[in-house]
Amino acid sequence: MRLPPATHLVVCVAGGEEHAEALKAEVEQVIAPLGLKLSPEKTRVVSIDEGFDFLGFAIKRVRGRHGRMVIHTYPSKRSLQTVKAKVRQITKHTGPDQEPDQLLHRVNRVLRGWCNYFRRGASSATFGYLRHYAYWRVVGWLRRRHRKRNWAWLRRTYLKERWPAHNDVELFNPVAIGTSRYRYRGTQIPLPCTAGYVALRDHATAMDYLEGLIAR
Repeated sequence: MRLPPATHLVVCVAGGEEHAEALKAEVEQVIAPLGLKLSPEKTRVVSIDEGFDFLGFAIKRVRGRHGRMVIHTYPSKRSLQTVKAKVRQITKHTGPDQEPDQLLHRVNRVLRGWCNYFRRGASSATFGYLRHYAYWRVVGWLRRRHRKRNWAWLRRTYLKERWPAHNDVELFNPVAIGTSRYRYRGTQIPLPCTAGYVALRDHATAMDYLEGLIAR
């Protein structure tokens, strides 16, 4: 079994904190022969009700709209601050001598890539906030570019549909991309490491199987 040097890993435990700590110690023993170790700075034991960030997503158990407890995955605050900083940098450092469609192309690349990554989750509220933020950053740039023009002129020139556009280039709308949730598909898509094997149903079997892979 080959793992990259910086592997991001989440281990879920059906139990309390003591069970998680015990499993953490076992994982350290199993990966040690591979020359790997858990990073003390990045390894935490948390409750799913408290939530945690993983690969840009915030993962947390909350009470859903029907009163049931559900797991929500949505963009973390850090991820949102990162994309906001990129949009702010583009609108701040693009000079007024540039054409508006050039600015829109740059902003759109950032927004489209970020939203495509986070569309698989409960991201609708975050996309709505990002839409509002990007709109006013672009409008603010347009107002700085045309300091002597009033708001009515800007609306006639760049906001004909109440949305920034220039030379057939329209500001990307994060809300329009839509969101969807991954559905449980069970054994329809077997994992590469378990294809042809019986599913690992308990902790002991899982650890034995992992140790067997290392011994090969």
